[in-house]
Amino acid sequence: MIFNFLIVIGLLIPSVAAFERALPGYAFEFPRDHFEHPAFEIEWWYYTGNVKTAGGRRFGYELTFFRLAVARGEPPETPWDVDRAYLAHFALSDIEAGRFYRRERLNRAGPGLAGAAHEKAAIWNGNWSSRWTADGGQSLFAVAGDVGIDFTLRPVKPPVVNGVDGVSQKSQGLGRASHYISFTRLATTGRIHVGGEVYAVEGDSWMDHEFSSDSMGPNLQGWDWMSIQLNDGAELMLYGMRREDGSHDAFSSGTFVNARGGAVHIEAAEFSLEPGRIWQSPDSGARYPVEWTVRVPKLEIELRCAPAMDSQEMFTRGSAAPTYWEGAVRYEGTRGREPVAGVGYLEMTGYDRKIRLGSGN
Repeated sequence: MIFNFLIVIGLLIPSVAAFERALPGYAFEFPRDHFEHPAFEIEWWYYTGNVKTAGGRRFGYELTFFRLAVARGEPPETPWDVDRAYLAHFALSDIEAGRFYRRERLNRAGPGLAGAAHEKAAIWNGNWSSRWTADGGQSLFAVAGDVGIDFTLRPVKPPVVNGVDGVSQKSQGLGRASHYISFTRLATTGRIHVGGEVYAVEGDSWMDHEFSSDSMGPNLQGWDWMSIQLNDGAELMLYGMRREDGSHDAFSSGTFVNARGGAVHIEAAEFSLEPGRIWQSPDSGARYPVEWTVRVPKLEIELRCAPAMDSQEMFTRGSAAPTYWEGAVRYEGTRGREPVAGVGYLEMTGYDRKIRLGSGN
């Protein structure tokens, strides 16, 4: 999950026609639905992962592509007219060195500057890209100065459609939802470039793809989202839609995926996310609960979440984009009576200021 960047563009044009909303009964079609959905206002393709070298040096990474429709209606008259904007975030956590690298870029589609085209089997922003192969594999590439990644991703399990009847409900009301697809375990190999060194790495990635319009209710401040890849072969995604008073809303939910790829929807009443230790950012001043206790009683899961390192805030100095914490984490606890551990990512939004998602048509 991530937020809308309506306020980034600074030139929002009134919609010519209403955007489509995420409604129950959507008929997914793959591979088409892995790419762009221009009838919806907001869309993102979101990769995170934990990888390490043969010697055990650990890294976390985030590479995320966003599409924001500025107006819906007739196509632009020239490639330089703006009917949509593309934002991308790239972050690398060098855990052993305690260094966090963050980069962002913003482009219009222009003459091929950015896009997410089915016919090209690619999502890209400049020379940052996700490219898809006929056998279902993906490649990721991003470079910014002396930091870069070049990865090959292979799905261990098929994609999962999160939510109920094709929608992941985010707040009260028809259409206040997203169409939300996840690849919960992608075997990852490749190279990391950082500080003039090149590291061969392997590990696991997670990929989320969401598209929607106007999905966030007015009483919500932000959200807390977790991806969890356990060492027994199962995965768990949970998100708590956070109210202004800090509590989690009834439209929070999640998905459990067993080792064979079978998915189970989890309602808000079936899990809890209890915040623990607070870390305060020296950049934004925001106070983030970087440790959590996760409980899913119906699955007999109890986990403790701790950051690989505290300082993993995507602080966007000089940008109108909201600041958020997005970082590599580890999990320890039990599933049933058995000890279990794992890795994943934690995202926390709305701790510096309230998140706004969608123009409301």
